Amino acid sequence: MSARDPFARPGGVALEALSVALGSGARRFTAVRDVSVSIAPGEFVCILGPSGCGKSTLLGVLAGHIVPAGGRATLDGVRIDGPHPDRGIVFQQHTLFPWRRTLDNVAFGLKMRGVGRQERHRRGRELLERVGLADFADRYPSQLSGGMQQRAEIARAMITGPRILLMDEPFGALDAQTRSMMQALLLDVWSESRPTVVFVTHDIDEALFLADRILVMSPGPGTVIEDMRVPFARPRERGETRDLVTEPEFIAIKRHLLALLRHRQPALPAPRLSPLGDGQSSLSSTSAP
Repeated sequence: MSARDPFARPGGVALEALSVALGSGARRFTAVRDVSVSIAPGEFVCILGPSGCGKSTLLGVLAGHIVPAGGRATLDGVRIDGPHPDRGIVFQQHTLFPWRRTLDNVAFGLKMRGVGRQERHRRGRELLERVGLADFADRYPSQLSGGMQQRAEIARAMITGPRILLMDEPFGALDAQTRSMMQALLLDVWSESRPTVVFVTHDIDEALFLADRILVMSPGPGTVIEDMRVPFARPRERGETRDLVTEPEFIAIKRHLLALLRHRQPALPAPRLSPLGDGQSSLSSTSAP
């Protein structure tokens, strides 16, 4: 498996009547209730919701760190019952080893699999180049900016070729400009090989810019209250000449999602858009005012 094509077999995910309870005794509570969702191999899905709605809890189930109280989660039909290298994880705060250089951090998963130093460094350097860190291979995490640390995290999650990439608000701690750059980088990397991505966020603009589909969750106990397919064609643009987030169609859908996050019924149904061939889109029904 080449480092340039790490996602050889993207996986399909299914959540079936999934419920999760956290805590114990009198403090036990239902965090997620009756979630049933299917995610096709290669889809980029964002889980959107307010703080405390169970977004990260769902990701924890998919990672194998949390055991559901009811229902089940599967990857290609096989029940998820614990952590596995098939599932790569990127968190909001980097988890790089401070005593290892960037290259050795990125290549660590290959080291754990017994891959020799020369080969894992070769593949690590290819991925560092892919995420724009080729000149920082010998730096320590403390010598990298926040955006660079997250680039290294993405490279480390990718190098072992997971079948699904789980991302828990990975850009939430970054400033607006760096966050925008990281979103564009992630889409660029994803578009090359189309791994399955489940990306948790509470930011509507981020979800609309990144996702094929958005799963909107209610306040806790969290359940999916809308499964929306994002209508904007790819590639999606941000720049001086054209910015997706300023277009009327984008604003209309954003208003609809804002109403859902405020846990009230939107005044009008979600706008339906028809993608155009040049990467733009057009309203095909009534949208929010």
